[in-house]
Amino acid sequence: QVQLVESGGGLVQAGGSLRLSCAASGRTFSSYNMGWFRQATGKEREFVAAISWSDGRTYYADSVKGRFAISRDNAKNTVYLQMNSLKPEDTAVYYCASRVGTTSVWSSLYAYWGQGTQVTVSS
Repeated sequence: QVQLVESGGGLVQAGGSLRLSCAASGRTFSSYNMGWFRQATGKEREFVAAISWSDGRTYYADSVKGRFAISRDNAKNTVYLQMNSLKPEDTAVYYCASRVGTTSVWSSLYAYWGQGTQVTVSS
C-alpha cells in the first residue's frame, strides 16, 4: 500500500511557476508508476503527466507539454511536478496518484491517490 501527500500548491500570477511535490510512504515506491492529475471546479479530473518507474519515461497532456515537467527521486520517495508559464486555465486541484503495471493516462487505473493541493493562477 502507498500513501501519498501533495504539497506546493498556492496562488500565482499568470506566467509564474510552482513546483508540486508528492511524498509517498511505502518501501516499494520505486516500483510504482506515478501520475499527476487535476480537477477544475465543475470539470472532470484530467491527466496532466506521468512517469514510469522502470525507465523514467515521461508522458504529458498536450495542454501542458513544454511547460510542465514531471520527475521523481526514488531515494526520497517523492515525485515532483514543475509548472512553468502558468495560465489561468491551469487553475485546479492537483492530485498525485500511483499504480503498478504500466504507466497510464486513465485516472481509473490508478489505485492510490493523495488528497490534492490547490493551484490558483490569476490573470
